[in-house]
Amino acid sequence: MDNLTKKEDHYLGRSNWLRASILGANDGILSTASIIVGVAAASASREPIVVAGVAGLVAGALSMAAGEYVSVSSQTDIETSDLDRERRELRDMPEEELKELAGIYRSRGLSPDLAMKVAQELTAHDALGAHARDELGIHSMTRAKPLEAALASGASFIFGGILPVIAALLIPVKLMILWQYILTILFLIILGAYAAKAGGSSVRKAVIRITFWGTIAMGVTAYIGHLFGVSVS
Repeated sequence: MDNLTKKEDHYLGRSNWLRASILGANDGILSTASIIVGVAAASASREPIVVAGVAGLVAGALSMAAGEYVSVSSQTDIETSDLDRERRELRDMPEEELKELAGIYRSRGLSPDLAMKVAQELTAHDALGAHARDELGIHSMTRAKPLEAALASGASFIFGGILPVIAALLIPVKLMILWQYILTILFLIILGAYAAKAGGSSVRKAVIRITFWGTIAMGVTAYIGHLFGVSVS
């Protein structure tokens, strides 16, 4: 295939599913491990720790999927409303919309004549698409997809959250807090490094950020569990 016509793989095209899946997995690992650590700080037996972890896993996955669906659906509604308004303006005032599009291209550095020519040709090809992309900033690669985001978020939450639960089944209760912390930070580092590489950003910054906030979250929940100091046996 000609190098000039080869389709490039840009990171932006991954933004929808990558954001939802990384957020879901990160939240699944951290929130489930934090619940387990908090209960372990107040309990001397394994059963309540595991039950709390499983309950947190199920509730968290459903909440994450529902929240993501509602959030992204709201974004979709806004995009649809903007496109409907733009469609009406193109129908009712095509000349003004053409001048507006040409003005956008002039602001990006094109000469007035070239900007108008580009606007005319793009309008003839796909007027709504040109305005959606260049005026509204709506592109097919970044359009909100509620169901895709919800499924990615919920499934990745379960994938992430199941790891601390499995660890809770295997780790001795007396060492639960220490090993949950160690394993959770390890899981978060692996996830953070993967997310950074998949998104083309700094692995080092991602690892530092995720380690810091993971430590804070688990430290706070462990302290709360210790503060109550109720033996759940």
